[in-house]
Amino acid sequence: MNQPKPIHNLKTILTFLIPSLLGLLLFITPVATSDGLTIPIAIVSKALQAYLGGSIQLIVTAIVVFMAIISILATVLRPEFVRKNHFLRNLLLVTPFWLAMRIVGAIFIVLTCFQIGPEAIHSGDTGGLVYNDLLPVLFSVFIFAGMLLPLLLNFGLLEFFGTMLTKIMRPIFNLPGRSAIDCMASWLGDGSVGILMTNKQYETRFYTQREAAVIGTTFSAVSITFSLVVISQVKLEHLFVPFYLTVCFAGFMAAIIVPKLPPLCWKKDTYIDDTPRHADDETIPKEHGVLSWGYHQALTRASKVTSAKHVLLDGVKNVVDMIFGIIPVVMAIGTIALILAEHTPIFDYLGMPFIPLLELLQIPEATQASKTIVVGFADMFIPSILASSIESDLTRFVIAALSVTQLIYMSEVGALLIGSKIPVNFFELFMIFILRTLVTLPIIALMGHLII
Repeated sequence: MNQPKPIHNLKTILTFLIPSLLGLLLFITPVATSDGLTIPIAIVSKALQAYLGGSIQLIVTAIVVFMAIISILATVLRPEFVRKNHFLRNLLLVTPFWLAMRIVGAIFIVLTCFQIGPEAIHSGDTGGLVYNDLLPVLFSVFIFAGMLLPLLLNFGLLEFFGTMLTKIMRPIFNLPGRSAIDCMASWLGDGSVGILMTNKQYETRFYTQREAAVIGTTFSAVSITFSLVVISQVKLEHLFVPFYLTVCFAGFMAAIIVPKLPPLCWKKDTYIDDTPRHADDETIPKEHGVLSWGYHQALTRASKVTSAKHVLLDGVKNVVDMIFGIIPVVMAIGTIALILAEHTPIFDYLGMPFIPLLELLQIPEATQASKTIVVGFADMFIPSILASSIESDLTRFVIAALSVTQLIYMSEVGALLIGSKIPVNFFELFMIFILRTLVTLPIIALMGHLII
C-alpha cells in the first residue's frame, strides 16, 4: 500500500502535538467548578457572557436583524462578489425556507427585545426564554468554539484518536473512531459543541450523510452539568450518581438501536458531494500497528498545515458561519416550538398514546407524566418544570432521566441541527425523538424501580 510519506521532522511533530494538546485541554479536559464538572471552553464562554452582561442581547438582536436584511438583499440582487465567493454564497444565498426562518427570527427577536406585540411571542416562557437564556450562551460558545475548533480538526488529533477508536466505534455503532471525540466534547461540555464539530467534519468530507446524521442526533450528549440542573429541578439531587448512570446506559442502548431504524438507516452512506464512502479509509496497513498508523496519519495531516494565517481564517469563518447562520434559525424555530408547547394543547394530545405504556411500566400518575413526555421536543427543561409538581419520586426520576436521553429539543439541539448542513429535517428529528423515547423509557423505568 503506497502511502505518501509524511514529513517526520521536529517541526511536523510539534505542529501535531502542541495545537492538539491545547485542543484536548480546552475541549475535552474536565474541570471542577462550583457548578460541577465542565470544560475550559465553557468556562471562558461564561466569562465572556458575564463580561458583556445585558449588552449581549442587543448584539445578538443586531446580528439577527442584519442577517435578515442582508439575506433578502443578496437573494434579490444576487451581487457578483457574493456569487463568486464560496463562503458568502453559502452564507447568504439560502433557500426560500431558510430565508423565511431568518426573517421570522428577526421579527421575533425585535418583538422580544422591545416587549411589543403578542405576549405569546415575547413572554419569559417562549421568545423570552430563547432570547435571554439560550442565545447569550450560544453566542459566547460559538465565538470561542468556532475560533478554537481548528485545534481539534486541523492538526491530526482526530486522525490519531480516530484510528485507535475505530476498533470500538465501527463494530458497535458503525461510525468512524473520530466520532468519539465529538461525543466527549458534548458530554463534558455542551451538546452544541459536538454538533458544530460534526457539521464541520461533514462539510469537509470526513463523515458521510448517514454518519453525520447519526452522530448529530445520537452523540451530541447532554453535559454532566446540565444533567445536575435537571435532577435538582425535580428535587432528587441525592440520586444524581444512579440517575446519571441510568442516563448513560439508556443513551448507550439508544445509540445502538435507533440508527438501525428509519429514518437514520435510510440515510445515504455518501459524502456531502454524493461521492461514496471510501471503504479503505480505516484500513490499517500490515506494516503498521494501530498506534503507529494513527501517529502516521496524524503527522500526514499536520504536514498539510501551511500557515497560521490559514488556520486563523478558518476559525473566523467558523465563527461567522455559526453566529450569523445559526442564531437567527434558533430564535425562529426555538420560539415557535415553545409557543406550541405553552399556548396549545398539541403536546398534551401527543402524549396521550404514552399513558397505556406508562401504566404498563407501573409509573404512578401516568396521565400527568404523559403530558411531559412529548413536550421535551420543544425544550429539554420543560418536562422537569412540569414534573416538579408530581408527588411520586419514581415518576419524577423517570421524567427527568427521559428528558435528558431524548436529546433532541427544538429550543437548542434541534434548531442547531436544522440550521446546520447535517442532512436531517424537522419531521425526521421528531421521528428520532419518538424512537429515542420508546427505546429509553422502558430502560429508565426498570432502573427507576430498582433504584427507588
